[in-house]
Amino acid sequence: MKPWTNPIFLDLLRIALMEDLLYGDATTEAVIADDANCRARIVSKSECVIAGQNVAQAVFHEVDRKTQYHAVIEDGCHASPGTEIATVQGNCRTILAGERIALNFFQRMSGIATMTRDIRKMIAHTECRIVDTRKTLPGHRILDKYAVRMGGGSNHRMGLGDGILIKDNHVDAAGGVAPAVHLARLRARHPLRIQVEVRNRDEAMAAVEAGAEALLLDNMQPAQVKDIVAGLKDSVFLECSGTISHQNVIAYAETGIHMISIGALTHSVKAADISLQFER
Repeated sequence: MKPWTNPIFLDLLRIALMEDLLYGDATTEAVIADDANCRARIVSKSECVIAGQNVAQAVFHEVDRKTQYHAVIEDGCHASPGTEIATVQGNCRTILAGERIALNFFQRMSGIATMTRDIRKMIAHTECRIVDTRKTLPGHRILDKYAVRMGGGSNHRMGLGDGILIKDNHVDAAGGVAPAVHLARLRARHPLRIQVEVRNRDEAMAAVEAGAEALLLDNMQPAQVKDIVAGLKDSVFLECSGTISHQNVIAYAETGIHMISIGALTHSVKAADISLQFER
């Protein structure tokens, strides 16, 4: 399902509009005639990768179905400062009512896409994939993860039901790596791959011997990751995570790891600078 048609997003959109318009728009109602029409441009003011065209359109259409929205460039495309991203035409009051909410979604999503694209470029010489995590803004997960895809990244689990990921707290509560994996193999739904978060080489070997199909190497140094990759890359899928950023992602990607998950893509994003400008 496309994010802008998902009921979760539509509920989020209505809540966002309610925050702004619960008591109307005092300024616009005082200054702008109710029958005034206008045309506006949505413009990038920073270098960014665009994500959120259909989301922004959904905002304006939720306020007023008669509003005409035209995307000038597609999601996933690069925009330089001054690039016209979209045009909006219709009733002035309704465009102003939707402006801030549309830009809030647009700026966050484009910021995520931009950061993802930047990191992808840094490790383009490797075969490593970049994926997101569940460290998303509550209620925005479908949007955050869509934005990651627009930046060239991939999605990890959308929710807890999408896969078996046995993390450190599961391991500790189950009494060790091997018991946790054995229970997962016994009880898990058939199609779900069993992945185990491990903290050192001993846990990695124990997880593989117990039947894990994938490992998440958490908070390890590149040298530790490289050592495990050298011994297990051909027998199990390997992912690493934990404090990985622009500063060290190349070192991790060059270990030969299959995949790197980066929570910062969605929990520490810098919003793109995008504005809406009325045409005089």
